[in-house]
Amino acid sequence: MLELVKAGGWLMLPIIASSIIAMAICVDRFLKLNPDKVAPRSLLNQVWSWLQNKQLDAAKLRELRRGSPLARILAAGLANAKHGREIMKESIEDTASLIIHDLERYLNALGTIAAVAPLLGLLGTVLGMIRVFTEIMVQGTGNAGVLAGGISEALITTASGLCVAIPALVMHRYFLRRIDEIVVTMEQDAIKLINAMHGEVQIKDSSAGKSA
Repeated sequence: MLELVKAGGWLMLPIIASSIIAMAICVDRFLKLNPDKVAPRSLLNQVWSWLQNKQLDAAKLRELRRGSPLARILAAGLANAKHGREIMKESIEDTASLIIHDLERYLNALGTIAAVAPLLGLLGTVLGMIRVFTEIMVQGTGNAGVLAGGISEALITTASGLCVAIPALVMHRYFLRRIDEIVVTMEQDAIKLINAMHGEVQIKDSSAGKSA
């Protein structure tokens, strides 16, 4: 492996650095974008139970604000429920926009790595071929070892760049899809809470098949 890095030339350094950063981002987002932690499915029923039993007080609101992202969204709506449906909805949307921004953290960097890594590999290819043609001009085609070194540098950097870019692109798309699914879930729960608070529908416990 070390020999391949040396043969690839100095451009292997930014490619390796990109791979390390991409891996760190993937691990971080995989842990942070756990749907069960971001939007627990039992949370809405728990909040509705508190409301029906008149147990929702300032202490429980503080507990919600310190909880999961969905809990913070619901807490923002509950804190402004008395001001009317539109104010409640706006407060939920404001909080949700901040949370979505946090969920998307580092994904721009991951997408940039997916785009830049193959370009670094291509640059290595170009530099390697320049080296080959320069040696041909100086020494002719008789020195096969020098020519092979330039071609090897070109191929190694290209392959390395693609090996970094392809997984980074796949994971970037995967995380964006996961965020979309989480956002849809949070949006549905927030709408259910808004409607329930203003007497339009009741929240039903899907696990029990009846009103919470």
